[in-house]
Amino acid sequence: MILTKQYRCIHSASCQCTKGHLSEDVIFLVFHNLNWNPKLIATLSCVCKWFDDLAKRVLWKEFCQTRAPKMLRDLQSNGSHIVDGNWRALGKLLIYCSGCTKGGLFNSIQIPGHFVYQTRFSRTSGKSFLLPQCRTDVLYVSDPCEHLDQGEEGDVGFFRGIFKSFATSKVRKMLINKGAKLHPTEVCPYCKAKLWSMLQAKMIPQSASFILGSYDDCIEYYVCLNGHMLGICTLLPLSDSEEASELE
Repeated sequence: MILTKQYRCIHSASCQCTKGHLSEDVIFLVFHNLNWNPKLIATLSCVCKWFDDLAKRVLWKEFCQTRAPKMLRDLQSNGSHIVDGNWRALGKLLIYCSGCTKGGLFNSIQIPGHFVYQTRFSRTSGKSFLLPQCRTDVLYVSDPCEHLDQGEEGDVGFFRGIFKSFATSKVRKMLINKGAKLHPTEVCPYCKAKLWSMLQAKMIPQSASFILGSYDDCIEYYVCLNGHMLGICTLLPLSDSEEASELE
């Protein structure tokens, strides 16, 4: 295959792409054949601003629509614009466990973030993370990413999610009415927006620990201004988790 048409990068004086770029159509076809490999998209984004812009506009969008088509159709239905212009953030949310740092958002232990190759996001499970008066909101939540045997912390689980139409959600309205404070320093690892603590706002229902299989008093999660959710919990031993499910 002969590739003749190329474009010079005009987005940055420091760009190293002195020989020009392939056309967007060619890059689209290459990544289509690579099944929108997220690691390669992330690598391409680091080359220069031209590639980063292309990844934000096109490649991450195609990745998201391929990886979670049903969820995307729901998130974009009824005029919702929750993912418009935020394809990279959503792509990262789908495949990346943020972990935690000592003294950081969860102020506990050091667990580095990492890629997660397969994650199930559930709208039904999301209801369990909402107070009864907010359960008309739509929230997709992942299964917990398990990090076992973390010393005194025990078995730790990280989970993440996204609201549909967060700007008009009852959760957001309740947070504002409660006068909930945004975290003074930490930001969302997916979009860099400010975060509300659902624990400080006293908006974590007991049903959240049931669905996660965690201890009631060892669950915490945050929601950012763009409707992304991330949280941590201490998981029950398997036998105790089964008993908790029976009680539910």
